[in-house]
Amino acid sequence: QVQLVESGGGLVQAGGSLRLSCAASGFIFNKNDMGWYRQGPGKQRELVATITDGGSANYADSVKGRFTIARDNAKNTVSLEMNSLEPEDTAVYYCQAKGPTYYNPTDYREYWGQGAQVTVSS
Repeated sequence: QVQLVESGGGLVQAGGSLRLSCAASGFIFNKNDMGWYRQGPGKQRELVATITDGGSANYADSVKGRFTIARDNAKNTVSLEMNSLEPEDTAVYYCQAKGPTYYNPTDYREYWGQGAQVTVSS
């Protein structure tokens, strides 16, 4: 089975913190580039952070210095630690993986989780 499952979303007050986690199944995880994206109300989906198979991280300017992406290859998970949250961070957050999978080890297509709601109140 190939899937991505996000967890850890919820409602927090401005200035608070949340940690999202994405559990990956069926991927050759240490060869996957991973990412977090989000889509706020009335907005297009946007990149939040990425981390390569080698562990190099990049962030959108809007979250740089506040969010941290990390991966645990032993657990096949990628996390997003979100600090100093603001109402503008309210969105559905999606976990993304680029192959390969065990079922198609040469396939580098994109896969997406179902999303986790993050709501930040003023």
